[in-house]
Amino acid sequence: MLKAVIFDLDNTLIDFMRMKKLSCDAAITAMMDAGLDVEKEKAIKSLFELYDQYGLEEKQIFQHFLKKLTGEINYEVLASGIVAYRRVRAGFLEPYPYVGKVLFELKKRGIKLAIVSDAPRLKAWIRLVSMKINHLFDIVVTFEDTNEFKPSNKPFMIAFEKLNLKPGDCLMVGDRPERDIEGSKKLGMVTCFAKYGNPKADASGADYEINNIKELLEIVE
Repeated sequence: MLKAVIFDLDNTLIDFMRMKKLSCDAAITAMMDAGLDVEKEKAIKSLFELYDQYGLEEKQIFQHFLKKLTGEINYEVLASGIVAYRRVRAGFLEPYPYVGKVLFELKKRGIKLAIVSDAPRLKAWIRLVSMKINHLFDIVVTFEDTNEFKPSNKPFMIAFEKLNLKPGDCLMVGDRPERDIEGSKKLGMVTCFAKYGNPKADASGADYEINNIKELLEIVE
């Protein structure tokens, strides 16, 4: 019998990529209004190429972006982009539909809830608090706890230790087959691929696949 559900955070509980795209679109528009001479579509493509290079949590991404495009940093343009990005990001931090309802139901059933995320600690907590679901989780494991990304064993092992449970007692729910599913499955966890968060992925290799988080309640019986 399953005793805990461990969730990834971005694109599993929150539509992270939609938030990122909307925030970046606003940032590019604001930088153009502040004097950046660039074609918007090319600028967005260039920005996401830098995200691919540096990672989606890169703090200096707009500095890298301006240096790549213009060879220098105009701080008025930079500030305009950062302010617009943060404004849109703050207004968008909401969970996928039914997330709250599913989490409450799992808690009612006596299931422990956990987060294992590659996000930095503060950013993960800001997202959870903004979505008003932080109080529902028994533990939260983030990058700083191990300084290793999934599929490393270490983040999962920290979760098992804090939950005082064995891998076979836990279900892992995530959107990244190569990180969430591969990392947890090799440890003996039951796995569930959140297809709604990564619809372009091919075979996930998970024990279960769901197109809506509500389907999770049928798995955890």
